[in-house]
Amino acid sequence: MATRTPNPDARHAGRDWLANCAPAPDTVHRAWAAGELALVPSGARWLAVEAPFLRTLDAMQRIAPENLGPVLAYPAADRAWWLVPLDAAEQLDDIPQLAVRAAGWPLYCPPVNRPAHGRVWIARPHARGPLTDPLLLGASFGPGGRLPSETCT
Repeated sequence: MATRTPNPDARHAGRDWLANCAPAPDTVHRAWAAGELALVPSGARWLAVEAPFLRTLDAMQRIAPENLGPVLAYPAADRAWWLVPLDAAEQLDDIPQLAVRAAGWPLYCPPVNRPAHGRVWIARPHARGPLTDPLLLGASFGPGGRLPSETCT
């Protein structure tokens, strides 16, 4: 049986994708190498939707893994941030538990592969993976938290 050698570029694709969302990717990589949080403002490729941490964990169980985009958590502050497409604000503005942050909002991110300063990726960024569909996110936080059956896990 042949063993598959992991592609080192693929291993870092999510990290590089996230760093490239910042105006100065090298600054992001330096912060992560030092074990610090890196500022990655929203608006270049995604918006951040802020939500309560425990409700986020419940909502993540309702969304199929292939439809789940990156989710950053800060459990000590009961906060989580979902990365969603740039046009998501209108679709989520009536969900009281969710706050869509405007383009340019500062998201302080740990490295993709490890926590830093209490923050951790509970759904990691990946270079070609999806952002969370705002309709699925809204449905998972809306009344009853029910999704259409074809999108459930």
